[in-house]
Amino acid sequence: MAISAFDLFSIGIGPSSSHTVGPMKAARMFVESLVEADLLGVTAAVRTGLFGSLGATGLGHGSDKAVLLGLSGERPATVDVETADAQVEHVRRTRRLALQGRHEIDFDERTDLVLHRGRSLPGHPNGIRMTAHDSGGAELLARTYYSIGGGFVHEEPEDGGGDGSGDSSGDGAGGLVADRTEVRFPYRSAAELLAHCAASGLPLSGVMLANELSWRSEDQVRADLLEIWRVMRDCVRRGCEREGTLPGGLEVRRRAPGLFRRLRDAGPSEDTLDVMDRLSLYAMAVNEENASGGRVVTAPTNGAAGIIPAVLHHYRATVAGADDDGVVRFLLTAAAIGVVYKECASISGAEVGCQGEVGSACSMAAGALCEVLGGSPQQVENAAEIGMEHHLGLTCDPVGGLVQIPCIERNAMAAVRAVHAARLALHGDGAHVVSLDAVIATMRQTGADMLAEYKETSRGGLAVNVIEC
Repeated sequence: MAISAFDLFSIGIGPSSSHTVGPMKAARMFVESLVEADLLGVTAAVRTGLFGSLGATGLGHGSDKAVLLGLSGERPATVDVETADAQVEHVRRTRRLALQGRHEIDFDERTDLVLHRGRSLPGHPNGIRMTAHDSGGAELLARTYYSIGGGFVHEEPEDGGGDGSGDSSGDGAGGLVADRTEVRFPYRSAAELLAHCAASGLPLSGVMLANELSWRSEDQVRADLLEIWRVMRDCVRRGCEREGTLPGGLEVRRRAPGLFRRLRDAGPSEDTLDVMDRLSLYAMAVNEENASGGRVVTAPTNGAAGIIPAVLHHYRATVAGADDDGVVRFLLTAAAIGVVYKECASISGAEVGCQGEVGSACSMAAGALCEVLGGSPQQVENAAEIGMEHHLGLTCDPVGGLVQIPCIERNAMAAVRAVHAARLALHGDGAHVVSLDAVIATMRQTGADMLAEYKETSRGGLAVNVIEC
């Protein structure tokens, strides 16, 4: 499957790429299927079932809200985050929903949107089943979708194959990206990626850029990546400005604004640990915005959305000569590494735990920073491997099903670790014992061995050992 950088970096809405962005896209896809089948006008009811992790933690992740918005025709990249809650409240109050914003139906959330807490579908832990019915109750259309992490949605083949291997919808600037697009340098493993680098003389960013040209011109790739960077910067800025507590009932206080003021008022510092404070600030600002349902860049997931922006801010703020060209190279390198995770393992917390989210983001950021600091392809691969190796076994156990504890601090810790990994790799010559492919395979197997209680179900770990106040 050909994967674009704009699948891995997509503009969306918090708090979760798999539980918010994915369900919103699936719901919109379902209504589009009704339109294509010329069934919208005779549809009187739409019923949605959320299964597995979506059923277990969907309320805390805003999956219910996302489905209502998607049925209404909203897209994650363009939905107005300031009015989204009001749109949802209107549907709940009136019990009326306008499919695609133009065909009104009765909608009783108690019966038309069901979270199946103890049931799963066969294709993936994040399953969505949607059906449309006419005024007499007859079924008009049924579809099954899987939200597989990072905002990617697979539609199950209509023959009911159940493997979730149908169309894959990204949420980047190009929208739906064809799975079988021919790219100049196809690869599924880090070894194949390094072989392309060796044969072409290109860095990882150059290989990824050449592949991106299958979808966009070079000027468009650059413009779209810089737009991703702009949204990341805006997210950090908003996170530094917005005071108060996060929604959901845990009463988690936003800490980024206070840390921002302290660092600003202190001015330039000779404290070497100041770098860590600033990395923490950038990461927490993003993830506090994400937890509040704000506009974020999925990188490669929402739960891990603060790591790559934090390390990229670090690059721009601390590296002499850092510029927009470096930003583009950074994001292309990160995406090149992210492709291997998508192809060979998973970035879904519900499938492999948080090692697949925070671990992969740390790995991508470490490799990207290593390249823009002058690292060779071998050193970049080493940095990416270090970034993942020390996240192996990391569970996904959000307290209250909310992307707050331990998610926000976890992003700050991983951002620091990514910088450390890049520097360790740069101090070496690229030779190392454990390859990136080996550590990704280990992560995949570790995720398969991990109990479901530790994979975004809120039935284990901190989720059951922290008393919700």
